[in-house]
Amino acid sequence: MDSMGIYEAKTHFAELIDRASKGHRIMITKRGVPVATIIPPETKSRRSTSEVISELREIRKGCRLNGLSIRELIEEGRQ
Repeated sequence: MDSMGIYEAKTHFAELIDRASKGHRIMITKRGVPVATIIPPETKSRRSTSEVISELREIRKGCRLNGLSIRELIEEGRQ
């Protein structure tokens, strides 16, 4: 992990952000004492559309309206 003083970090902030976006971790120090770390965000892999749709269908299986129609629910919400 790279280390940089707070003044230098302030001066080169845009460069630090670019480096973090490429996976680098940068420790910021104040008078030699670590005070902050700039780290890249955790990236989550995107799920496919079909995977999300199948999960939604599984969730819907357990949901019942107990005899109410969609129209009745809409009217109830408008009151």
